[in-house]
Amino acid sequence: MGGAVAASLAVWAVAVAAGVEVEAVQGGAVRPVGPAAVAVASLAAGLAGWALLALLERTVRRPAPHRLWTAVAVAFLVLSLVGPLTSGTGAAGTAVLLLLHTAPAAVLIPLLPRAACR
Repeated sequence: MGGAVAASLAVWAVAVAAGVEVEAVQGGAVRPVGPAAVAVASLAAGLAGWALLALLERTVRRPAPHRLWTAVAVAFLVLSLVGPLTSGTGAAGTAVLLLLHTAPAAVLIPLLPRAACR
């Protein structure tokens, strides 16, 4: 999970260093997206994914729980991309928000099932 948080924070830091204002529209107001929000969201996603994987490993035999978890995780990633597409402020800001969603997924989706096997 630390890798997912680190990946998200790296995306945020590069965006800020490049001069992109990382912000999102929430409730009609533009709000900055800071490093704490990025870290907490990434950690929450990782913990939710881990909990679902643990539940599936205990309750599902066919199809394989890891394959089912991967399919669900990819579906949640795709659905989560709606948020940045509708709440981004400008092209660069929207791109950063999309990356903030995909960076932890790029770490968690391939690695979490492998870590669970050990």
